[in-house]
Amino acid sequence: MKDALDLLQRFSGHPDSRCWYVAWDPEGALLASCGGDRAVRIWGKEGESWVCKSALSDGHQRTVRKVAWSPCGTYLASASFDATTCIWKKKEDDFECLTVLEGHENEVKCVAWAPSGSQLATCSRDKSVWIWEVDEEDEYECVSVVNAHTQDVKHVVWHPTRELLASASYDNNVCIYKEEDDDWERRATLEGHTSTVWSLAFDPSGQRLASCSDDRTVKIWKESGPHEGDASDAWKCVCTLSGFHGRTIYDISWCRLTGAMVTACGDDGIRVFKEEVTSDPDQPLFSMSVHVAKAHSQDVNCVAWNPKEPGLLASCSDDGEIAIWSYKSEDV
Repeated sequence: MKDALDLLQRFSGHPDSRCWYVAWDPEGALLASCGGDRAVRIWGKEGESWVCKSALSDGHQRTVRKVAWSPCGTYLASASFDATTCIWKKKEDDFECLTVLEGHENEVKCVAWAPSGSQLATCSRDKSVWIWEVDEEDEYECVSVVNAHTQDVKHVVWHPTRELLASASYDNNVCIYKEEDDDWERRATLEGHTSTVWSLAFDPSGQRLASCSDDRTVKIWKESGPHEGDASDAWKCVCTLSGFHGRTIYDISWCRLTGAMVTACGDDGIRVFKEEVTSDPDQPLFSMSVHVAKAHSQDVNCVAWNPKEPGLLASCSDDGEIAIWSYKSEDV
C-alpha cells in the first residue's frame, strides 16, 4: 500500500484573515483555532462534518497567534499580539474568560501547558520566556522570567512527561530549561540552525526533540543522558533533514500514536516523514512518506496530529482555511 494523505474536509476557519494555529483538545474531540481576526474558534464534529461550536472574540485586541489546551481539557490558553494571554474555562458547551495574564512587553508568540497542568509557559517578541504557576483556585502567578535568547522567542513546548521546557527563537537557537532551587534556568543551548527556528516537537518518548527552521531544514536532537554541572552537551543533533522543503518550515508535529512526523511549509505544502524502523537511534534515518504540494493556497502555518485517532491531522494557513486530513500508511 502506498502512503497517502487524504483530504477529509476543508473549511473557512477565519474568513478574510490568516489562520495561525490549530490545537486538538486532549480527547481529540474538539479543535481550537486562532487567527488575525482576533478570535478563537472551537470546532467539533457533527455527523461527518466539522462545525464551529463557539467563537471567542472578546478576549483580545489584536491577532491571536497560538492556542493551547490544558492536559485536563477544561482550560484553553490563547496568546496574542496584544501582549496578553487569556485563560478560558470550558463551561458545558461554552467558554468564559477566566483571567488575562499580563506582563510581556511585546507580542506573546506562544503559550504551552506543562504535563502536570499546574504550570504554563509563555514567550514573546520581548525575548523572554515566562513560567506561570496555577493553583487550585485558578490563580496564576509568574514564578520565573528567563532571558536566554537574544531575539524574538517564537515557540515553547514542554517535555511530554517531565517538567522540562524548550524554546525556539529568531536568534537561530533552541534553549532547554529546568527548574533549579525554585527558579527556572537555561540548561542547554542547541546551536546548528542558520536562521530562525519556528517550531519544536518532542517525540513520543521525550528523548528526542525536532526543530524546524527558516533555513529549510528539520533537525533531530537527542538527549544523551544527565550531565553534571554544565548540561550544554546533553543534547546532540543526530539527524538533519534537508532538501525536502522549498521555503521556510513553520511548524512540525510528531505523532504520539504512530511516530510519524509532519511539517507545515511556506511553499504551501505538507510533508509527512517516517523513521526507518531499522535505523540506529543515535543516527536515525527518516524518509518522506507523503508530500501534498498544494495543501493550501498560501503558506501552511500549523499542522497538528490528533491525540486519539491515528493518522488524523489538522492544518491551517494564511488563506484562513482549516483542513482535516487522514494519513494512511503501511504502519498506521
